[in-house]
Amino acid sequence: MFFVIGNEFRGFHIRFRDVARGGIRIVMSRNKEMYSINQRMLFDENYNLASTQSLKNKDIPEGGAKATILPSIGATPRLCFEKYVDAIVDLLIPGKTPGIKETLVDLYEKPELLFFGPDEGTADMMDWAALHTCDRGAETWWKSFTTGKSAETLGGVPHDKYGMTSLSIRQYVLGIYKQLGLKEKEITKVQTGGPDGDLGSNEILLSSDKTVAIIDGSGVLADPTGLDREELVRLAKKRLTVVDRTRLSKDGYLVKVEEQDVKLPSGEIVLDGTDFRNGAHLRFKADLFVPCGGRPEAPHFKYIVEGANLFLTQQARLFLEKRKVVVFKDSSTNKGGVTSSSLEVLAGLALSTQEYVDLMIFKDGKPSEFYQSYVKDIQEKITENAAAEFQCLWKEHTRLQGAKPRTTISDELSSTLNNLQAELESSDLFEDVPSKNGVMRMIPKTLVEKIGLETLLKRRTRGRCSLAGLRRIFFIDTALTLHM
Repeated sequence: MFFVIGNEFRGFHIRFRDVARGGIRIVMSRNKEMYSINQRMLFDENYNLASTQSLKNKDIPEGGAKATILPSIGATPRLCFEKYVDAIVDLLIPGKTPGIKETLVDLYEKPELLFFGPDEGTADMMDWAALHTCDRGAETWWKSFTTGKSAETLGGVPHDKYGMTSLSIRQYVLGIYKQLGLKEKEITKVQTGGPDGDLGSNEILLSSDKTVAIIDGSGVLADPTGLDREELVRLAKKRLTVVDRTRLSKDGYLVKVEEQDVKLPSGEIVLDGTDFRNGAHLRFKADLFVPCGGRPEAPHFKYIVEGANLFLTQQARLFLEKRKVVVFKDSSTNKGGVTSSSLEVLAGLALSTQEYVDLMIFKDGKPSEFYQSYVKDIQEKITENAAAEFQCLWKEHTRLQGAKPRTTISDELSSTLNNLQAELESSDLFEDVPSKNGVMRMIPKTLVEKIGLETLLKRRTRGRCSLAGLRRIFFIDTALTLHM
């Protein structure tokens, strides 16, 4: 656990393994009362997010981690983020802290490296963090310090542009349709997170169902006859919120958070748009619910694919499953982004600085063939992992004839893989060269073909964390092979 205090903020970073990754979240407060609540809950939220990340990261090399920053009322989020990152870098590059004369006390006595990524409120700050770390003297690992960097200028792999998280979530939706013989165009759906968001926009673009309601930061859009699919796609491609009411049927409506005293087609009066939005997920009934944002608890639907992290409480999930709702929890469904980030980190560690500049950073605004091929490798791996886990969960639930909730099976699968991985790490299997070389070919083929497996295995001079990462790639792939 790291605890960072600044004039304008306080923050935590918690990781569950020595080599771990996860995003940095900025927790904003609307008023003093909300700040007081956030202040009390900051550590708990951070711990729960990191714990969920640990379960989610079962099929990537790094363990789970998460960071949270709580700005004071009136503080600039960007400034808080920059100070937070700079303070962390003070600990990662000993002896290079500007303006500090005192010797830092290091009882850990081992090289230290953290992997950060984007989360709520920080998506546009990853470039700065990587470049600042480079300026501070991290010659070898600045490329992998943050994920979600700009593709054009820093060779990052943006989750939203390539739909990385949505690809994973989508496999569970498609899996339900296939197992239950459902036709997507006949399915009614409610989603939180709108066309202007990452998960929300990609869920719209990947789907063809009859969406009857979308609840997001701007308000509530609903139409029992189904929202206009063509307009939703247009908005999703442009990342815009809904403002046009002319596309709604006579029974449809749009209530924005800033509006008051709005009359619905049913005659009901909405006194306050924000209060209405906050409870709207409990108003609608549909076949499928896909939360792509927000933090409410349990709604009422037949099938729930939990796209947003911690949308449902564990208690709510188990209760819903008792009522025969098909629920797939966040740590299973929402893992495409972490897989993408893990492989983005791998490219940063495995490539030399010149190779990284030549292969990952765009030239004249265009990606290299290597970059495009590597992104395709990532997308295929995400789809493969998600489809395999869906089948595993469905098969086990069927074998037990529903006696054990899918939520519990999901947790047990994560724990089993993590425990098996820990056992493998303590073994001497890594020194078995034929086995190691065979499993290491699970590294994306584009990277292996370009750099060569032998070269990748020899690049251990980049620090303890790079070697540990390669070891964990070996152990996690071995664990997955044994389990499946």
